[in-house]
Amino acid sequence: MADRSTMSEQDKHLMEKEICPDSETADCVEEAFVFGEDLELNRFDGLPFSSRYYKLLQERQSLPVWKAREEFLDILVNNRLVIVSGTTKTGKSTQIPQWCAEFCLSAQYQHGVAVSTQIHSQQAVDLALRVADEMDVNIGHEVGYTIPLETCCSTDTVLRFCTDALLLREMMSDPMLEHYGAIVIDQAHERTVSTDILLGLLQDILVHRPDLRVVILTVSSMTDRLLAHYGSNVPVVSLEALCPAEVVYSNCSSKDYFYSALRLVLEIHRTKEEGDVVLFLASPQEVVCSRAILQREGTRLGAELGELVPVVLCPGQGRTPSRLGEGMGSRGTVTTRCRLVFLSTSQGEDMFWAVDSVNFVIDVGLEKRHVYHPRIRANSEVLRSISRYQADIRKQLTGPTGKCFCLYPEERVLPIETSPQILDTNLTFTILFLKRMEIAGLRHCDFITRPDPEGLMQSLEELDYLAALDDVGNLSEIGIIISELPLDAQMAKALLASCEFDCVNEVVTIAAMLSAPSCFLEPPDGRTQEVQQCHRKFRHPEGDHFTLINIYNAFKYSQRETCPQEHCEKWCQDYHLNHRALQTADAIRSELTDILKRIELPISETSFGTKTNTLNIKRALLAGFFMQIARDVDGSGNYFMLTNRHLAQVHPASSYGAKAHQLGFPEWVLFHEYTLSGNHGIRTVSEISPAVFIQTAPQYFYSNLPPSESKDLLQHILDRDGSGRKDKQQTLTINSKADKDLTSGGELQHCTDFY
Repeated sequence: MADRSTMSEQDKHLMEKEICPDSETADCVEEAFVFGEDLELNRFDGLPFSSRYYKLLQERQSLPVWKAREEFLDILVNNRLVIVSGTTKTGKSTQIPQWCAEFCLSAQYQHGVAVSTQIHSQQAVDLALRVADEMDVNIGHEVGYTIPLETCCSTDTVLRFCTDALLLREMMSDPMLEHYGAIVIDQAHERTVSTDILLGLLQDILVHRPDLRVVILTVSSMTDRLLAHYGSNVPVVSLEALCPAEVVYSNCSSKDYFYSALRLVLEIHRTKEEGDVVLFLASPQEVVCSRAILQREGTRLGAELGELVPVVLCPGQGRTPSRLGEGMGSRGTVTTRCRLVFLSTSQGEDMFWAVDSVNFVIDVGLEKRHVYHPRIRANSEVLRSISRYQADIRKQLTGPTGKCFCLYPEERVLPIETSPQILDTNLTFTILFLKRMEIAGLRHCDFITRPDPEGLMQSLEELDYLAALDDVGNLSEIGIIISELPLDAQMAKALLASCEFDCVNEVVTIAAMLSAPSCFLEPPDGRTQEVQQCHRKFRHPEGDHFTLINIYNAFKYSQRETCPQEHCEKWCQDYHLNHRALQTADAIRSELTDILKRIELPISETSFGTKTNTLNIKRALLAGFFMQIARDVDGSGNYFMLTNRHLAQVHPASSYGAKAHQLGFPEWVLFHEYTLSGNHGIRTVSEISPAVFIQTAPQYFYSNLPPSESKDLLQHILDRDGSGRKDKQQTLTINSKADKDLTSGGELQHCTDFY
C-alpha cells in the first residue's frame, strides 16, 4: 500500500464529499475518524488515507458513473433492486461495488457484506486489485476475490469479487445468500447460464430477504428486457454514453475477413499515426494464428515504423489490463516507438476498462459460439454475427478521436442482444443445481429466457439414467453427491463409481485432466512429426483416458525430481506439453480429493498398471459414460454411436487415430466427447469390452437404445452367456433404482416443473 501522508484542506473536503452526500456533510464531519488534527482515517481499515488515495479519487470523479453517484445511493437506500445501464469505461464495474460496500458499512454489516460477480476469473482478479487500490486497503483483507482454485479473502473482507458460477455454487451451502447485504451482478448482458440462473433465483430470494440489495449492471439495450422481467417500476440509473469513434464500414466478404483484418493492422502501422489497435476476431484459434502472423510480418517492416507488438487480451488467456506493462520491451523508452495490437474475441469488450491507449478498433463483426445439440448429444462451433450492443461497445473503446473499422456493410442487420447461452448449452448442470435449490426451499427459477424444452427433456433423461433422480423426479442420494462435485454429471457419476471399484486415484486424475485445458500443445509449423513422436511416449494401449494418467504421473514425477519450477517447465517444453494446463489439472485433482474426503468417500491406494485396476477403471468410466459408446462397423475407423445412430471418426489427436495404420481400430470404444466441427470426431477414446458394457449400463437404458446391428450384437452376447445379469448389490449401490422403462409422459411431467 502507498505511504500515508498529510492532507490539504481541499483534500479533506474531497474526502468528506466522498463519504457523505452534500446534505449530510456537516453531520458526517463529527462522525469521521480523525487522527490528530490533520489525518482522516479510512472507515474500512481505520488507517489514515494515503496520498495515492486522493490521486485516484480525482480520477474516479472524472468517470461518467460519478455524476450518478448521489442518484444511485438514494435509490439503493429505498429500493431492493436497481438496474444500472452503461457501456465499458463508464466506471460502473469499479465504482458501483465500492458504493455497495459503503451501503453495507452504513448498516454495520448487519445484513451482510458486498459481492460483485464477473463472468471471467481474470476480470474478477483485476477488478479486485484496482478497487482495493482505490479504496486504499490491502487486497485479501477488506477487498478480496474468489475464483476457481484460488481464494484471496479473509474474515475482514467486506467487498468480494467472484465469478458468477462460484456464487451459484456458494448457494448450495447458503441458499438465501445471507452472508451478503448487497449483490452486484455485472455483465448481465453477456447472458451466461450462471448469470441467468442468478437473475432468476434472486427474484425469489428478495421476497424472503427484504434487507438484501441487488444491483444489475448491464448495457442500455438489455434494460427493456430486464424491466419486462422484473417490472416497469424497477428504478434504472442510466449513465451518460461515451462519444463513439469515427466509424468506417467495409463490404469485406465474410470469407476473407481474417486476412483483411490483418492487412488493415499493417496499413495502420505504416501510417505512423499514434495509438494502439484493438482487433476483434471470431475465435481464440484465430487470435493465436493472427498473433503468429503479426509477429512474423512485424519483423519485416522497417525499423523507422517502430515495433509492432501483438498482445492477446481475450477471456481465459493472454495478458490482462493490470499486467499490460509486463514484457513490453522498449515501449517505455523515449527513442523507440511501440504499437500494441490487442487481439480479442467475443465477450472481450469488457476487458478494456483499464486500457486508455487505443486509437483504432477493427471489428470483423463475427463470433464463433459453441452450440450443444441435445438430440444427438453433440457440440458444434457456429459462426454468427455479433449483437448490436457488442458492436456499439466496440465503437466506443477509442473515444471521439479514434476510428473504428467495421469489416461488414453498414446495412447488415445485427441481432439486438447476444443469444443467451442457456439456449446453446447442455442443461444437465442447470437442472441438477435447480433440483438442489428445491431442497433448500427455492422452488422456482423465473428465467429471463426459458430453456429449450427438448434440451430440458434430454437432460432430465440423462440424470434419470445416471440414477441422480428418484421416482418422482427429485434428487436422489446419488444426485445430491453428484451435485457436490464441480464436474459434469457423467464424470461425477464415474468418480462416484470409482469408490466402489477401488480405483479412485486413477479416475480422479482422469477427471482433473479432462476438466483442465488440453495438456497437448499445437505443433509448430513443420514439426508435427517431432511433436507426435514426443506424445507417443505417453500413449497407453488401453486408450486415451489411460494416456492422460501416464502424462499426469510423468508430470508429477518431473516435479519431484526437478525441484526448481523452471526445470519442470523445461520438461513440459521438451515434450510439447502445456505446463499451465497440467498445473491446473493438479489443482483440480487436489480440490476433488478434498471434496471426496469431506463427504467421507473412500480413496483407494493406486495400483495403476495391473489388469484388475485397468478393468475397474473401465467399469467406473462406463458407470458414467455408458451413453457414449460406439462400434467400428467396417474395421476402418467409422464408428457407429449407439444412442444417436450417427457415424463418426476418431479425432486425429487420439492414440487410436495415430496408430490405426499399424494396429487397427478397436471394435468397441467409450468416448468423452462428440463434436460436429471438423471431421465429426469423437475425442478421448478408450477400448471397452461389450460384455462389461452390458454388465455396467442400467438395463432401462439398454432397453431404450434404438434398434441397430450393434444392439443386436449386444443382445446376442446377453443371450449367449447371461453376462448382462448384474450383481444385485452392485445394482443397488451404483444405479440406486430398479430397472424400468421411461415413458414420455414422465419426462414431460419433470420438464414442466421448470416453467
